[in-house]
Amino acid sequence: MKYTIIGLFALSLFGCSLSVPQPPITKQTKNLFDNDSDGVINQRDHCPKTLINAVVNNDGCPTYIDSSEKNKIHVLFANDSSDIPENHMQNISKMSEFLVKYPKTHIELKGYASPVGNAAYNIVLSKHRASAVYQALINDGITPSRIKTMGFGDSDPVIAYDIEESNMLSRRVTAQVVGSQENIVKEWAVYSVREN
Repeated sequence: MKYTIIGLFALSLFGCSLSVPQPPITKQTKNLFDNDSDGVINQRDHCPKTLINAVVNNDGCPTYIDSSEKNKIHVLFANDSSDIPENHMQNISKMSEFLVKYPKTHIELKGYASPVGNAAYNIVLSKHRASAVYQALINDGITPSRIKTMGFGDSDPVIAYDIEESNMLSRRVTAQVVGSQENIVKEWAVYSVREN
């Protein structure tokens, strides 16, 4: 029994003396740096200046998501007038803010008149109403080339329960604008670095 234990002990020591050859160390021949820290090496990165925390595809380019927003303008006018009522100036200011937020959008202002009076005069009046809103937008800093005005006269009256209400609602300038932009999708950072 003693000899068996001593034999096993000697065998175990002999087994430990065998060494496993280490794998060869490969020499790095390509640049594996990732300067923008997006997880894609510079060699393959098609978008080398990606924002930090942006979700990227296999080429290192950020993923975008489209967002859009609508804004309407609806200004009512007094009979035979192209003066903008004070209570509608806030509506025009909101449209100006929207156009500033989405600088690639354009607006088409559509002026209308009630069917009271001469049709030719109503065309001119509806153009003056659209021009008044146009001027208010320009005064708010919107570039004139982004605004188009049209006058439709009394060609599209609003239908209401009585003629007086119909005429009041028909004296208007309207527009609807859709603004869109692309935003980079960002991933959450699950760690932080403490600076000393």
